Amino acid sequence: MHCFGALFVSSSLALAATASPAKSTLKAAASPRYFAAAIGYGHLTNKTDHLFREIAVAEYGGLTPENEMKWEITEPEQGVFNFTQAEIIVSFAEAHDYVIRGHTLVWYSQLAPWVTEIPESEVLSAMQNHITTAMTHFKGRIYAWDVVNEGFNDDGTFRDNVFLENIGEDYFEIAYQTARKADPRAKLYYNDYNTEGVNNKSDSVLSLVKSLKSKGLIDGVGFQSHFIVGSVPNDLQANLQRFVDAGVEVAITELDIRANTPVNASVIAQHAKDFAFVVNACQAVKKCVGITTWGITDSYSWIPSTFPGQGYGLLWDDSYEKKPAYYTTLTALRT
Repeated sequence: MHCFGALFVSSSLALAATASPAKSTLKAAASPRYFAAAIGYGHLTNKTDHLFREIAVAEYGGLTPENEMKWEITEPEQGVFNFTQAEIIVSFAEAHDYVIRGHTLVWYSQLAPWVTEIPESEVLSAMQNHITTAMTHFKGRIYAWDVVNEGFNDDGTFRDNVFLENIGEDYFEIAYQTARKADPRAKLYYNDYNTEGVNNKSDSVLSLVKSLKSKGLIDGVGFQSHFIVGSVPNDLQANLQRFVDAGVEVAITELDIRANTPVNASVIAQHAKDFAFVVNACQAVKKCVGITTWGITDSYSWIPSTFPGQGYGLLWDDSYEKKPAYYTTLTALRT
């Protein structure tokens, strides 16, 4: 570890030692909010990686299945559903009294190929059947569902996808109507990225949310928060608050903060500050109900394969060593 990192950890550990033992983990410090992670079936069931499960149980109080509830996994053929992998993750979560977020029902990506091959007239019924079957299967077990995921472009226009093309703009409302009927007790969320600050995209999402809220069809908004070190929006807290003011709860749903690798001391320091900034923003908004990091360890992070030459996005490194960001996150959660 860099000398800076060692000094940072030492000082943070000294601070941690003076805090209440009841708040010595991320999940304990976050309460009554939840602190969760995206967890993949393969990582959870890897018999040679005991640390992954141990850290998940010790430090986290919730989870989002990384891929196991996405359309290509749950309905690979039309009308043929498979919840095997998702069930293993949900059962693990229930055994440890986790908050469980369902992710995701209607998304343009990771669709089963057949969805884009069926006749136009069948897309609406296919979407409704998919939502209803998935939510009914897990009825009463899921805290919140990301009903529609990433439905806007960065300029605030609707993202072109099979649902918009074949159903029209009404697909948003129909999806939420279907979801509300399938499990009336589950929280219904809209989830997206590049919406964390005030901009054209978040403005459009806010308009959608106000419309859906007026009809009793939405309960929350998820802000993915896939950030770059040093580039977290300064108006994050204010933006979260304006959604809360519109009558919904909010959550940080896919947090990681990536950097060019290898990292140096200044990047490590900024990474730690950025994590604390995000946590503090959520903590300052009364109805920011929780934070989910998109993974636990850099070993399994999606970042290097998606952004070559980048990484270092999470709170544990490839060797399961806690980063300085772990300690700043823990301290921020205690406030």
